[in-house]
Amino acid sequence: MSEQILLPSINAARNNNVREVLEKARLAHERYLIRQHDTDLQDAITNYIDAVKMDPTLPEAYYRLAALMWEQGQISLETAIEQCKTAVSLAPANTDAHLYTGFFMKMAEDFQAAENEFKSAIKDSKLKSARPRLLLSQSILQKINSKEGKFADYLNFVYYFISGSIMLAWDKPSMKMFYKNMSDDFSVFSYNAAGKFLEKCKMYSKAEDVYKKAVEDTCHGEIFYNKMGDIALKNKETETCLSCYRKVLELNPLNREVLVKLATVLQTYFPENSDETIDCYEKLLQFDIDTAAIYYELGHLYLKKEDKINSVSAFKLALERDSENPFYNNSLAYAYSKAELYDDAIECYQKAISINPDNEWTSIVCQALGSIYAEIKGNVEAAVSTYQAGIILDPKNYELYLSLGDIHMAEYDLDKAIKAYCDAILLNPDDYRAYSKAGVALWEKDYIEEALVAYHKAVELNPSNEFAQNNLGILYLDGLGNAEEALEYFEEAISLNSSYTLAYFNAGRASQEMGFTNDAANYYQMAIDLNRLTDELDEDDIQKRLHKLFDVE
Repeated sequence: MSEQILLPSINAARNNNVREVLEKARLAHERYLIRQHDTDLQDAITNYIDAVKMDPTLPEAYYRLAALMWEQGQISLETAIEQCKTAVSLAPANTDAHLYTGFFMKMAEDFQAAENEFKSAIKDSKLKSARPRLLLSQSILQKINSKEGKFADYLNFVYYFISGSIMLAWDKPSMKMFYKNMSDDFSVFSYNAAGKFLEKCKMYSKAEDVYKKAVEDTCHGEIFYNKMGDIALKNKETETCLSCYRKVLELNPLNREVLVKLATVLQTYFPENSDETIDCYEKLLQFDIDTAAIYYELGHLYLKKEDKINSVSAFKLALERDSENPFYNNSLAYAYSKAELYDDAIECYQKAISINPDNEWTSIVCQALGSIYAEIKGNVEAAVSTYQAGIILDPKNYELYLSLGDIHMAEYDLDKAIKAYCDAILLNPDDYRAYSKAGVALWEKDYIEEALVAYHKAVELNPSNEFAQNNLGILYLDGLGNAEEALEYFEEAISLNSSYTLAYFNAGRASQEMGFTNDAANYYQMAIDLNRLTDELDEDDIQKRLHKLFDVE
């Protein structure tokens, strides 16, 4: 019996303590709103936390604590929303719980969810719904200001603003504060509407003047610097665009939309500013939105900086979030190859090929994988199979035919090399490279006339290619014994590249064949001097030829 009497008295005492702590929190909160002293803010937070500890079912403590801690920067917007949702779950009919939840959702620009919360508050408040109606109209106006508003949004704004204003007669303390906020929003709306109209009329300089005035007259520089940056980007004024977006981020370092814009502008027009671009993407990671794509972009930025470790790490993080993305696998493979981790690169290239999002793209990946097999692993069979698989995927991939011809040439399988180069010529008869490569293979096969045709075509398509000029000269000198014709091509190769050691040597041979001793000596001496830098030729052989010019029999 004594226990039954004791329990209500204990509960009453506990309730009194909770009320006292909650009242202390409210008073500290009011003092903070008036004086803006941090000590009052901290007292309010401490007492609200104590109230929650004493009674976890108090909805008021949750939403007020969320507002104060968010203002102090102790919690994120998402956490504030979650705390307010807790308050709503504890008291579904609590108007303030819905109002605070809607306010934070509006701050997060989740306008639809915010409107739902405000409408719940209106439903619960009935005739005393001035505040939720006005807050809902303010949310609609903010949505109109930040996005392209629909006609229905304007109608809803007018309805809730007028009905809320009428009902304010029953809530005079809120009237003064609300109209202060609304006048600011109307000012933003006016400047925004005027600027948009001028933009539609393509009067961009006038629109920019309006936005500059808006920055001076309102507290919303973030909105209008963003608009000025968009105009500058449209007019290709990239420096101005960059400056405007940076000013937005000075006002709000976590404006996700502008961080994306700034990163895009930097990557497109200022690739040398890779550090700033990386900083933008790292900030974007804090939003936990599209993180895989962000890591993918970071990986490429690190590759440009030749930061192999961080590029591999970034691509791996992208793949952790989207393991079946072929482009992420391909980029990680490339990063592995740059870091000389070839086995890992092969595995990722194979994964990208197996996913095969597009035959043309996948054939290019086959070429990259084949080059590792050929050049690094020395696995000719695997390289040939990979190149052939790429050609099956995309029979119009010119580069694959060249690569296939090169590997056959390296193996001295001349017939297959010639076929691959001829297939490339049929595919793209206006590219000199296949003719030049085919010329070498045909020369090695002793098909002199065919080799001459190939090299003449290569020179015709690209007269500035010194290697084709030199090789054509070799064909005339060593294949046809025509030193005079050959010398013209060697001299052309030298005019195109004054440091071309082999062309000087060949010009010396042609001059020697024609009996131009002094010219031959000069060419040989130049070849010797250059060869000491390039180490392309056997210097003893050149020296012997040089001395032989002056041997007396």
